[in-house]
Amino acid sequence: MMGSLARSLQSAIPMMDRRTFLKRSGVGVGVGLAASQLTLVQKAKASGAAKTDGKGKIEVKRTVCTHCSVGCAIDAVVENGVWTRQEPVFDSPINLGAHCAKGAAIREHGHGEFRLKYPMKLVNGKYEKISWDQALEEITAKMKSMKKQFGPDSIFFIGSSKYNNEQAYLLRKFVSFYGTNNTDHQARICHSTTVAGVANTWGYGAMTNSYNDMQNSKAALYIGSNAAEAHPVSMLHMLHAKEAGCKMIVVDPRYTRTAAKADQYVRIRSGSDIPFLFGVLYHIFKNGWEDKKYINDRVYGMEDVKKDVLEKWSPAKVEEACGATEAEVFKVAKTLHENRPGTIVWCMGQTQHTIGNAMVRASCILQLALGNVGKSGGGTNIFRGHDNVQGATDVGPNPDSLPGYYGLAAGSWKHFAGVWDVDYEWIKAQFAPNMMEKSGTTVSRWIDAVLEKNELIDQDSNVKGVFYWGHAPNSQTRGTDMKKAMDKLDLLVVVDPYPSATAAMAAMQVEGAQVNKDRAVYLLPAATQFETSGSATASNRSVQWREKVIDPLWESVPDHVIMQAMADKLGFGKELSKNYKMLTSKFAGKDWKEPEIESILREINKSVWTIGYSGHSPERLKAHMRMMHVFDVKTLKSKGGKDPVTGYDTTGDYFGLPWPCYGTPEMKHPGSPNLYDTSKHVMDGGGNFRANFGIEKDGKSLLAENGSFSKGADIKTGYPEFDHVLVKKLGWWDELTDAEKKAAEGKNWKTDVSGGLIRVIMKNHGCHPFGNAKARAVVWNFPDPIPQHREPLYGTRPDLVAKYPTHDDKKAFWRLPTLYKSIQDKNVADKLYEKFPIILTSGRLVEYEGGGEETRSNPWLAELQQDNFVEINPAAANKRGIRNGEYVWVKSPTGAKIKVKALVTERVGPDTAFIPFHFSGWWQGKDILDAYPKGAAPIVRGEAVNTATTYGYDSVTMMQETKTTICQIERFA
Repeated sequence: MMGSLARSLQSAIPMMDRRTFLKRSGVGVGVGLAASQLTLVQKAKASGAAKTDGKGKIEVKRTVCTHCSVGCAIDAVVENGVWTRQEPVFDSPINLGAHCAKGAAIREHGHGEFRLKYPMKLVNGKYEKISWDQALEEITAKMKSMKKQFGPDSIFFIGSSKYNNEQAYLLRKFVSFYGTNNTDHQARICHSTTVAGVANTWGYGAMTNSYNDMQNSKAALYIGSNAAEAHPVSMLHMLHAKEAGCKMIVVDPRYTRTAAKADQYVRIRSGSDIPFLFGVLYHIFKNGWEDKKYINDRVYGMEDVKKDVLEKWSPAKVEEACGATEAEVFKVAKTLHENRPGTIVWCMGQTQHTIGNAMVRASCILQLALGNVGKSGGGTNIFRGHDNVQGATDVGPNPDSLPGYYGLAAGSWKHFAGVWDVDYEWIKAQFAPNMMEKSGTTVSRWIDAVLEKNELIDQDSNVKGVFYWGHAPNSQTRGTDMKKAMDKLDLLVVVDPYPSATAAMAAMQVEGAQVNKDRAVYLLPAATQFETSGSATASNRSVQWREKVIDPLWESVPDHVIMQAMADKLGFGKELSKNYKMLTSKFAGKDWKEPEIESILREINKSVWTIGYSGHSPERLKAHMRMMHVFDVKTLKSKGGKDPVTGYDTTGDYFGLPWPCYGTPEMKHPGSPNLYDTSKHVMDGGGNFRANFGIEKDGKSLLAENGSFSKGADIKTGYPEFDHVLVKKLGWWDELTDAEKKAAEGKNWKTDVSGGLIRVIMKNHGCHPFGNAKARAVVWNFPDPIPQHREPLYGTRPDLVAKYPTHDDKKAFWRLPTLYKSIQDKNVADKLYEKFPIILTSGRLVEYEGGGEETRSNPWLAELQQDNFVEINPAAANKRGIRNGEYVWVKSPTGAKIKVKALVTERVGPDTAFIPFHFSGWWQGKDILDAYPKGAAPIVRGEAVNTATTYGYDSVTMMQETKTTICQIERFA
């Protein structure tokens, strides 16, 4: 093989030694594709870049990988404007100089032969090049016409977790000024159940600790997380922990690469997380292993949970429901009991279910019972998906909240109207009557907002236009229904560095399909995050600043610049950028008005007090990126050191100022490395559980008990969240300046834009502005206050459906009727479990990310995984006459079928099959290359598993049920 590789390289690049080759091609991953890589470099030069002869200007730009949420730092070497080399940042406390395959191939963005190169329009079934002027004029004219005819809710804006924080924030502001809450992004189908479930348990819906802090864990339970493939560099920290004796447990329907590193692996049936977790709790309660003092002081409702668990989840019932034996479950419980603090890690294996909200709360309850939350080495380490899905959730396009989770009540709108310096009544006038405070629909259900009967939808018009602004359609369920919805639209706009599967789905011809003859489809080339600057929030809540590496390639334009251009044509451009410094920047051969990214961040800092983005600033974030070497690898705390550029002293800061970073930047809160940690002063990142649910319930206090408080607090018992009234009652009001008093009068800590209340509460008195309460083991405002196991809508166990039925149907839920029991009952009555006897689940591969269009367009990665496949157990394969490597049909109850290769393996049990979700470009056995814009199709194409997935949505957040459905697998014929 090596001889063949050497010969191919010699013929491709004659007279080139190894040093020259490495200099030209960057990191040597996927070296067999060096010839094609060099072609890309030459094309980049042909498009106007200077020669890379080593004699020109060489710069090093510090940036962050744009794939998963770990936040690996990269030093990009740029020679005369051409990105020629990359190095992992060895000083980074997060990635410690490491990369996964995707990170090592990131420089390919700097060439981008398979990118969307210029604006295009679908004409007679083919994409044609048009100018930016034509595209913007036609799109905004259509938007105005649709708003006038159908109302502002007729357009749905799908934003992106690939934006930087500033762009995510700006899109939420943009759609607000357009007059709709119909906007969403990837978090809905990724961790929306986490955000809702965890926030309703103890305050903030985010990862409590950090990847780094896992080095302090004595035990780690991974359930529904395949970190070795989904978050590879995070495993560095867990492997260090294992070296120090940490006991690693992996619970998963598949024996994953993560499971291969575990001390104990437990296989469970997909969708049965609650029986397993409560089975563990059964043994903890039975043996008296719960932390009784912690529960008494800091937890509400645990006695009710204990009663429920002991009554319902005996070892026999646990094994029946999830398949894990009593001995296996007991061993897990004993390990967690004997090795504290322990942490728990989950990802989409837990979240993507109709009861995802209950599953994540069961994980939280387990940690509360063990007393593991608010402790170094403990917590719930929830690994997010995309590089900035955390930040986009925090400050971006959510249908039920404004930036910072402020909600949609009038008070929230007035807070932002003040920050934005626009009249509240003017914003209100942009909305349809009575819709300003109503949550929009979700990205998981936009297809039903198009297809559902109008009288059943809780808005005036059906959705008739959709923006896919950095989102992959193949990451969503019910692909065949999505195709119907796309065909029915009046307007479809794709804004993306890559055309994505959206472009191909819109253009492909399907027999019998009815396409709206008046539909307009546009593709707009957005710049990547390496062609602009901005901040991104990693999963651990640390915020990092990306420097701009290169100018946008081809005719691509940064997202925030496109937003401004559209706003100008729609008539609210001045309002959108009123507080920003405006730049004149050249993109695609013309001048554009560009809102300065730092100005947008400063507006975020002035508005988002709830989750502590207010303590950040461009200066602080940039200083941290330059001073990475001073931050401790385990604690993330700076050991001292001044930024040579600004003189900023990092002493005491935690790397990336993990939110909440309270107050103003001048108050210099250091960030919060581990949430709810009472062992630290609040000005050293300490805290306690949030008082967000009242002060009592059914006669029982919801506030922390006497003696439970953060270190150094003046109030040594539980207390509610602070507002101007409480500060006055405590006699602290006169500690505010006159200007602060004026701003804080009538306000609470979340709406006081001076930061004076927070300064006095935290700095002067050591208290937490959001109060000091108990975490809720019982969440009375959810469908199941105590998490209950419920069978999926599509399953193979009718006997368990009878015992654990799903929810009743809902008539109006996120603006749409949503079905549960009627579907489940029909599936049982039709005996679908006999026709489709295999549980189908999906997940990630290390080589690709998300919908995969971007990574499958990367030759270095495309070489590593060229086909989509289904993992099938040998017993199931033999029964069907299927051999390893053969093509098979995977058939769905929807009538869809997908053609993939069989990977016969014992990684999955006889009742389960697994397919990665990163593929697109085939449609039910046919390669749809012709439907892509010419020259912009991914190198590797394959069937999308979600072409075959089924209906099912979480009962709180509308998360799609992708982790548990059913299928039949047959030989390809």
